[in-house]
Amino acid sequence: MKDSEYRILYKSGVERDFKQIEIRQRKRIIQKIETVLSQNPYKGRQLKGKYKGFWRMRIGDYRVVYRIIQKDVVIVTVGHRREMYK
Repeated sequence: MKDSEYRILYKSGVERDFKQIEIRQRKRIIQKIETVLSQNPYKGRQLKGKYKGFWRMRIGDYRVVYRIIQKDVVIVTVGHRREMYK
């Protein structure tokens, strides 16, 4: 891992989230997480209100919600946009 890279960590529930997503979309989401968020997690949008402290990244109709903790990016949940903030 280079000094400028962030380490990607997945919360345990994310595996369950991925099982709900079609395989082609799942691969696309993982590829974006591993390339974009590992380089610059601040490219996402900071969430507000009860989600303060979390960030989200859009990947088509899917959303990745994560936290940035020093040099770690912790993926909290992944899901379709209409299901995410219920």
